[in-house]
Amino acid sequence: MTSTIIWTIAILAGLGLLLSLVLFFIAKKFKVEEDPRIDEVEAVMPGANCGGCGFAGCRAFADAAVKAPNLDNNYCPVGGNEVMKKVAAILGYEIKEKAPMVAVVRCNGTCENRPKTNIYGGSSSCKVKASLYAGDTACPYGCLGCGDCVNACQFGALSLDETTGLPVVDETKCTACGACVKACPKSIIELRNKGPRGMRVYVSCVNKDKGVVARKACSAACIGCGKCAKVCASEAITVENNVAYIDFTKCRLCKKCVAECPTGAIHDVNFPVLKPKAAPVEEKKEENNG
Repeated sequence: MTSTIIWTIAILAGLGLLLSLVLFFIAKKFKVEEDPRIDEVEAVMPGANCGGCGFAGCRAFADAAVKAPNLDNNYCPVGGNEVMKKVAAILGYEIKEKAPMVAVVRCNGTCENRPKTNIYGGSSSCKVKASLYAGDTACPYGCLGCGDCVNACQFGALSLDETTGLPVVDETKCTACGACVKACPKSIIELRNKGPRGMRVYVSCVNKDKGVVARKACSAACIGCGKCAKVCASEAITVENNVAYIDFTKCRLCKKCVAECPTGAIHDVNFPVLKPKAAPVEEKKEENNG
């Protein structure tokens, strides 16, 4: 009995050793040599692994960048132009600098503008809420207010405003990784050009209902009247499916559309506040005493 056990152990040990040797030689024979530049590129990456570049993480981005013929389709939004310059230097490529972008919340359905019509008592998740029904207000397109976008942001750039019930973007922290865009089931968050000195103009509404219905659901909704498009000299504004949209690549930031919008659905951000012109002071004429 003892000898049988010993022989069994010996045979299993021998088979294990044999198989390990076979695996070793197979691994050596079929080993794929990895380009050392992948490690160099990964070393200059921010290490956020946020997926904003379209790849699973910084390592996957580095691998794709090394294998690509150029960097036209590879860009790290977190690292921006500075990181991409380092990547280009390692790979011997040239890059075209891209304008910085920022997340924009295209909903102005505050608690005041868009009052609740019912009470939701389910899971505090926009994704779950959206799968159950249109929402707890009369607008089926607006923000659901559960904060999925806030939870998705790795950089602390989003927070929920308790007064308005809407997410607020801190543009000093936003890296334009796009995680919040993917997290929003209503698609109200968009990445837009940050603009010169942070100035930008956009339509803060995505409601596709006809004007009367949209306005009834939210007092600040776009009603698709087209007045903004008519005053836009740069043809940056289009109206489709009853809602206006401003193409930031064409917008000249003249703000005519902001003044023209009857519902205040178009927002201008970071523009300097113009001081009112002082009334002309009449010069007192000195009396001639003779």
